[in-house]
Amino acid sequence: MANNIIPEDILKIQKKLATFEKGSRNYKKYTKILAKHIKTHTMKKRVNSHIKTIETVKKIEEESSEKKDD
Repeated sequence: MANNIIPEDILKIQKKLATFEKGSRNYKKYTKILAKHIKTHTMKKRVNSHIKTIETVKKIEEESSEKKDD
């Protein structure tokens, strides 16, 4: 749960977005940019989560196979 830190780039974009008038050309542009950054960030988190799950499953399988050998 400690990895729920919002990256600096997303915070910068949000701050910049807050200065624009809603519906303006720059607001729409920065909204798209922010969505892209958030999507990338969540995909990275998802991939890391999958990797950890796979490593845990392998570790459990190894432990169970060692117990069978004993």
